[in-house]
Amino acid sequence: MSTSLLMVAASLVALAGLALVGAGLRFARTSPIDELLAEFDAGPEHLDEYQGRLEQGFSQRLLLPLGSSVLASIQGLLPRHHLGSIRRRLVLAGLSGRMGAEEYVAGQVVGLVVGSLVGLGAGVMMEWTAVRVGGALVVGAVAGALAPALYVKHHRQERVEAIEKELPDVLDVLAISVEAGVGLEGAMQAVTERFSSPLSEELGHTLSEMELGLSRREALHNLRTRTDIGDLNGFILALLQADALGMPMARVLQTQAEEMRRRRRGKVREAAAKLPVKLVFPLVLFILPALFVVILGPAVISIGQNLIGGGL
Repeated sequence: MSTSLLMVAASLVALAGLALVGAGLRFARTSPIDELLAEFDAGPEHLDEYQGRLEQGFSQRLLLPLGSSVLASIQGLLPRHHLGSIRRRLVLAGLSGRMGAEEYVAGQVVGLVVGSLVGLGAGVMMEWTAVRVGGALVVGAVAGALAPALYVKHHRQERVEAIEKELPDVLDVLAISVEAGVGLEGAMQAVTERFSSPLSEELGHTLSEMELGLSRREALHNLRTRTDIGDLNGFILALLQADALGMPMARVLQTQAEEMRRRRRGKVREAAAKLPVKLVFPLVLFILPALFVVILGPAVISIGQNLIGGGL
Protein backbone atom coordinates (compact mmCIF):
# COMPACT_ATOMS: atom_id res chain seq x y z
CA MET A 1 0.00 0.00 0.00
CA SER A 2 2.86 2.36 0.76
CA THR A 3 4.32 1.85 -2.73
CA SER A 4 1.02 2.79 -4.37
CA LEU A 5 0.67 5.87 -2.18
CA LEU A 6 4.19 6.96 -3.12
CA MET A 7 3.29 6.57 -6.79
CA VAL A 8 0.16 8.67 -6.28
CA ALA A 9 2.21 11.36 -4.52
CA ALA A 10 4.79 11.39 -7.31
CA SER A 11 2.01 11.68 -9.89
CA LEU A 12 0.48 14.67 -8.08
CA VAL A 13 3.86 16.40 -7.87
CA ALA A 14 4.44 15.80 -11.56
CA LEU A 15 1.00 17.17 -12.44
CA ALA A 16 1.59 20.27 -10.33
CA GLY A 17 4.93 20.84 -12.04
CA LEU A 18 3.38 20.40 -15.47
CA ALA A 19 0.62 22.86 -14.57
CA LEU A 20 3.14 25.49 -13.53
CA VAL A 21 5.25 24.91 -16.64
CA GLY A 22 2.15 25.10 -18.83
CA ALA A 23 1.12 28.37 -17.20
CA GLY A 24 4.60 29.78 -17.76
CA LEU A 25 4.60 28.70 -21.40
CA ARG A 26 1.18 30.22 -21.93
CA PHE A 27 2.34 33.51 -20.45
CA ALA A 28 5.45 33.35 -22.62
CA ARG A 29 3.28 32.91 -25.71
CA THR A 30 1.43 36.11 -24.89
CA SER A 31 4.75 38.06 -25.03
CA PRO A 32 6.70 36.75 -28.07
CA ILE A 33 10.20 37.84 -28.95
CA ASP A 34 9.00 40.02 -31.81
CA GLU A 35 6.86 42.09 -29.47
CA LEU A 36 9.72 42.47 -26.99
CA LEU A 37 12.04 43.60 -29.81
CA ALA A 38 9.40 46.05 -30.98
CA GLU A 39 9.25 47.45 -27.45
CA PHE A 40 13.04 47.87 -27.46
CA ASP A 41 12.93 49.70 -30.80
CA ALA A 42 10.02 51.91 -29.75
CA GLY A 43 12.04 54.05 -27.35
CA PRO A 44 13.06 54.46 -23.74
CA GLU A 45 9.45 54.52 -22.50
CA HIS A 46 8.81 50.92 -23.56
CA LEU A 47 12.23 49.92 -22.26
CA ASP A 48 11.29 51.28 -18.83
CA GLU A 49 8.01 49.38 -18.98
CA TYR A 50 9.86 46.14 -19.76
CA GLN A 51 12.35 46.78 -16.97
CA GLY A 52 9.46 47.39 -14.59
CA ARG A 53 7.94 44.07 -15.65
CA LEU A 54 11.20 42.30 -14.88
CA GLU A 55 11.33 43.96 -11.46
CA GLN A 56 7.88 42.70 -10.49
CA GLY A 57 7.56 40.27 -7.63
CA PHE A 58 6.98 36.54 -7.82
CA SER A 59 3.23 36.84 -7.36
CA GLN A 60 2.82 39.32 -10.20
CA ARG A 61 5.05 37.43 -12.63
CA LEU A 62 3.79 33.90 -11.94
CA LEU A 63 0.58 33.91 -9.94
CA LEU A 64 -1.12 36.60 -12.04
CA PRO A 65 -0.90 34.68 -15.37
CA LEU A 66 -1.64 31.43 -13.52
CA GLY A 67 -4.70 33.03 -11.94
CA SER A 68 -5.83 34.37 -15.32
CA SER A 69 -5.58 30.91 -16.88
CA VAL A 70 -7.39 29.33 -13.93
CA LEU A 71 -10.15 31.94 -14.11
CA ALA A 72 -10.52 31.37 -17.83
CA SER A 73 -11.05 27.65 -17.22
CA ILE A 74 -13.42 27.90 -14.23
CA GLN A 75 -15.20 31.15 -15.10
CA GLY A 76 -18.53 29.41 -15.55
CA LEU A 77 -18.29 27.61 -12.19
CA LEU A 78 -17.79 30.73 -10.08
CA PRO A 79 -20.69 32.85 -8.79
CA ARG A 80 -21.46 35.98 -10.77
CA HIS A 81 -20.18 38.45 -8.19
CA HIS A 82 -17.36 36.30 -6.80
CA LEU A 83 -14.50 38.35 -8.28
CA GLY A 84 -16.18 41.57 -7.20
CA SER A 85 -16.42 40.35 -3.61
CA ILE A 86 -12.74 39.32 -3.69
CA ARG A 87 -11.72 42.76 -4.94
CA ARG A 88 -13.88 44.34 -2.23
CA ARG A 89 -12.15 42.30 0.50
CA LEU A 90 -8.73 43.18 -0.88
CA VAL A 91 -9.61 46.89 -0.86
CA LEU A 92 -10.86 46.72 2.73
CA ALA A 93 -7.68 44.90 3.77
CA GLY A 94 -5.46 47.47 2.02
CA LEU A 95 -4.02 44.82 -0.33
CA SER A 96 -5.53 45.97 -3.63
CA GLY A 97 -2.23 47.52 -4.69
CA ARG A 98 -0.25 44.33 -3.98
CA MET A 99 -2.70 41.59 -4.95
CA GLY A 100 -5.44 41.23 -7.51
CA ALA A 101 -8.41 38.91 -7.68
CA GLU A 102 -6.56 36.72 -10.19
CA GLU A 103 -3.59 36.35 -7.85
CA TYR A 104 -5.96 35.53 -4.99
CA VAL A 105 -7.57 32.72 -7.00
CA ALA A 106 -4.16 31.47 -8.11
CA GLY A 107 -3.01 31.46 -4.48
CA GLN A 108 -6.03 29.34 -3.56
CA VAL A 109 -5.23 26.85 -6.31
CA VAL A 110 -1.55 26.65 -5.37
CA GLY A 111 -2.45 26.35 -1.68
CA LEU A 112 -4.89 23.54 -2.46
CA VAL A 113 -2.27 21.60 -4.42
CA VAL A 114 0.50 22.18 -1.88
CA GLY A 115 -1.76 21.36 1.06
CA SER A 116 -2.86 18.14 -0.62
CA LEU A 117 0.73 17.12 -1.24
CA VAL A 118 1.72 17.93 2.33
CA GLY A 119 -1.17 15.93 3.76
CA LEU A 120 -0.46 13.01 1.44
CA GLY A 121 3.26 13.09 2.20
CA ALA A 122 2.62 13.19 5.96
CA GLY A 123 0.29 10.21 5.70
CA VAL A 124 2.78 8.21 3.66
CA MET A 125 5.70 9.00 5.98
CA MET A 126 3.64 8.05 9.05
CA GLU A 127 2.46 4.85 7.28
CA TRP A 128 -1.18 5.55 7.99
CA THR A 129 -4.06 3.58 6.56
CA ALA A 130 -5.68 4.61 3.30
CA VAL A 131 -8.64 6.20 5.10
CA ARG A 132 -6.41 8.32 7.34
CA VAL A 133 -4.25 9.31 4.39
CA GLY A 134 -7.37 10.42 2.50
CA GLY A 135 -8.48 12.45 5.52
CA ALA A 136 -5.06 14.10 5.79
CA LEU A 137 -5.17 14.90 2.07
CA VAL A 138 -8.60 16.54 2.41
CA VAL A 139 -7.58 18.51 5.50
CA GLY A 140 -4.39 19.72 3.81
CA ALA A 141 -6.30 20.75 0.68
CA VAL A 142 -8.90 22.71 2.67
CA ALA A 143 -6.22 24.40 4.78
CA GLY A 144 -4.22 25.38 1.71
CA ALA A 145 -7.30 26.75 -0.07
CA LEU A 146 -8.27 28.81 2.99
CA ALA A 147 -4.77 30.24 3.50
CA PRO A 148 -5.30 33.31 1.22
CA ALA A 149 -8.61 34.12 2.96
CA LEU A 150 -6.95 33.94 6.38
CA TYR A 151 -4.10 36.14 5.12
CA VAL A 152 -6.53 38.79 3.86
CA LYS A 153 -8.61 38.58 7.06
CA HIS A 154 -5.49 39.06 9.20
CA HIS A 155 -4.46 42.16 7.25
CA ARG A 156 -8.00 43.54 7.49
CA GLN A 157 -8.00 43.11 11.28
CA GLU A 158 -4.61 44.81 11.64
CA ARG A 159 -5.76 47.66 9.41
CA VAL A 160 -8.95 48.22 11.42
CA GLU A 161 -7.05 48.21 14.72
CA ALA A 162 -4.43 50.65 13.40
CA ILE A 163 -7.04 53.09 12.06
CA GLU A 164 -9.17 52.97 15.22
CA LYS A 165 -6.11 53.50 17.42
CA GLU A 166 -4.82 56.51 15.47
CA LEU A 167 -8.14 58.17 14.66
CA PRO A 168 -8.36 60.36 17.84
CA ASP A 169 -4.83 61.71 17.32
CA VAL A 170 -5.57 62.43 13.66
CA LEU A 171 -8.75 64.27 14.64
CA ASP A 172 -6.79 66.37 17.13
CA VAL A 173 -4.33 67.40 14.41
CA LEU A 174 -7.20 68.20 12.04
CA ALA A 175 -8.99 70.29 14.68
CA ILE A 176 -5.84 72.22 15.64
CA SER A 177 -4.99 72.88 11.98
CA VAL A 178 -8.49 74.11 11.15
CA GLU A 179 -8.57 76.33 14.25
CA ALA A 180 -5.28 77.83 13.08
CA GLY A 181 -6.96 78.98 9.87
CA VAL A 182 -6.05 76.12 7.53
CA GLY A 183 -8.74 74.59 5.35
CA LEU A 184 -9.81 70.98 5.66
CA GLU A 185 -7.67 69.94 2.70
CA GLY A 186 -4.63 71.65 4.20
CA ALA A 187 -5.32 69.94 7.54
CA MET A 188 -5.48 66.58 5.80
CA GLN A 189 -2.19 67.35 4.08
CA ALA A 190 -0.65 68.08 7.48
CA VAL A 191 -1.85 64.69 8.71
CA THR A 192 -0.28 62.90 5.74
CA GLU A 193 3.03 64.65 6.43
CA ARG A 194 3.00 64.01 10.18
CA PHE A 195 1.74 60.41 10.30
CA SER A 196 2.77 57.26 8.48
CA SER A 197 -0.10 54.81 8.82
CA PRO A 198 -3.02 53.29 6.88
CA LEU A 199 -5.25 56.22 7.86
CA SER A 200 -2.80 58.84 6.62
CA GLU A 201 -2.39 56.88 3.38
CA GLU A 202 -6.15 56.86 2.87
CA LEU A 203 -6.36 60.60 3.57
CA GLY A 204 -3.58 61.14 1.04
CA HIS A 205 -5.57 59.09 -1.47
CA THR A 206 -8.60 61.28 -0.74
CA LEU A 207 -6.57 64.43 -1.35
CA SER A 208 -5.34 63.00 -4.66
CA GLU A 209 -8.92 62.36 -5.72
CA MET A 210 -9.84 65.96 -4.88
CA GLU A 211 -6.89 67.20 -6.93
CA LEU A 212 -8.09 65.11 -9.87
CA GLY A 213 -11.45 66.89 -9.87
CA LEU A 214 -13.71 65.00 -7.47
CA SER A 215 -15.76 67.04 -5.05
CA ARG A 216 -15.15 66.84 -1.33
CA ARG A 217 -18.37 64.89 -0.83
CA GLU A 218 -17.47 62.28 -3.46
CA ALA A 219 -13.91 61.88 -2.17
CA LEU A 220 -15.10 61.40 1.41
CA HIS A 221 -17.71 58.92 0.24
CA ASN A 222 -14.95 56.96 -1.54
CA LEU A 223 -12.90 57.04 1.67
CA ARG A 224 -15.83 55.56 3.53
CA THR A 225 -16.19 52.83 0.90
CA ARG A 226 -12.49 51.90 1.00
CA THR A 227 -12.32 51.58 4.79
CA ASP A 228 -15.82 50.66 6.09
CA ILE A 229 -14.93 51.14 9.78
CA GLY A 230 -17.63 52.20 12.22
CA ASP A 231 -15.78 55.03 13.99
CA LEU A 232 -14.38 56.44 10.77
CA ASN A 233 -17.77 56.21 9.07
CA GLY A 234 -19.30 58.31 11.87
CA PHE A 235 -16.57 60.91 11.47
CA ILE A 236 -17.09 61.08 7.70
CA LEU A 237 -20.85 61.46 8.11
CA ALA A 238 -20.28 64.31 10.58
CA LEU A 239 -17.99 66.03 8.06
CA LEU A 240 -20.53 65.64 5.27
CA GLN A 241 -23.32 67.05 7.43
CA ALA A 242 -21.17 69.97 8.58
CA ASP A 243 -20.21 70.72 4.98
CA ALA A 244 -23.83 70.57 3.83
CA LEU A 245 -25.23 72.68 6.69
CA GLY A 246 -22.38 75.20 6.85
CA MET A 247 -21.41 74.37 10.44
CA PRO A 248 -18.00 75.44 11.83
CA MET A 249 -15.59 72.70 10.85
CA ALA A 250 -13.26 73.27 13.82
CA ARG A 251 -16.06 72.71 16.33
CA VAL A 252 -17.19 69.54 14.55
CA LEU A 253 -13.65 68.16 14.50
CA GLN A 254 -13.09 68.94 18.18
CA THR A 255 -16.37 67.28 19.13
CA GLN A 256 -15.53 64.22 17.06
CA ALA A 257 -12.07 63.97 18.65
CA GLU A 258 -13.57 64.01 22.14
CA GLU A 259 -16.17 61.43 21.13
CA MET A 260 -13.51 59.14 19.66
CA ARG A 261 -11.42 59.32 22.83
CA ARG A 262 -14.51 58.54 24.89
CA ARG A 263 -15.23 55.52 22.72
CA ARG A 264 -11.65 54.30 22.98
CA ARG A 265 -11.75 54.54 26.78
CA GLY A 266 -14.98 52.55 26.73
CA LYS A 267 -13.39 49.86 24.58
CA VAL A 268 -10.41 49.67 26.94
CA ARG A 269 -12.73 49.26 29.94
CA GLU A 270 -14.69 46.59 28.09
CA ALA A 271 -11.51 44.68 27.26
CA ALA A 272 -10.38 44.96 30.90
CA ALA A 273 -13.76 43.61 32.07
CA LYS A 274 -13.41 40.58 29.77
CA LEU A 275 -9.90 39.80 30.96
CA PRO A 276 -10.83 37.81 34.13
CA VAL A 277 -13.09 35.53 32.08
CA LYS A 278 -10.35 34.90 29.53
CA LEU A 279 -7.85 34.10 32.31
CA VAL A 280 -10.04 31.28 33.65
CA PHE A 281 -9.09 28.86 30.87
CA PRO A 282 -5.27 29.10 31.16
CA LEU A 283 -5.65 29.14 34.95
CA VAL A 284 -7.59 25.87 34.98
CA LEU A 285 -5.60 24.14 32.24
CA PHE A 286 -2.03 25.15 33.07
CA ILE A 287 -1.57 26.93 36.39
CA LEU A 288 -3.78 24.89 38.77
CA PRO A 289 -2.40 21.47 37.70
CA ALA A 290 1.15 22.70 38.31
CA LEU A 291 0.15 24.03 41.74
CA PHE A 292 -1.50 20.72 42.62
CA VAL A 293 1.62 18.80 41.65
CA VAL A 294 3.88 21.08 43.69
CA ILE A 295 1.62 21.22 46.77
CA LEU A 296 0.09 17.75 46.87
CA GLY A 297 2.93 15.83 45.24
CA PRO A 298 5.14 15.43 48.36
CA ALA A 299 2.13 14.50 50.50
CA VAL A 300 1.01 11.83 48.03
CA ILE A 301 4.55 10.40 47.86
CA SER A 302 4.88 10.24 51.66
CA ILE A 303 1.44 8.65 52.07
CA GLY A 304 2.32 6.05 49.46
CA GLN A 305 5.60 5.25 51.14
CA ASN A 306 3.88 4.87 54.53
CA LEU A 307 1.23 2.58 53.09
CA ILE A 308 3.86 0.45 51.35
CA GLY A 309 5.97 0.33 54.51
CA GLY A 310 2.97 -0.56 56.70
CA GLY A 311 1.93 -3.29 54.33
CA LEU A 312 5.38 -4.83 54.44
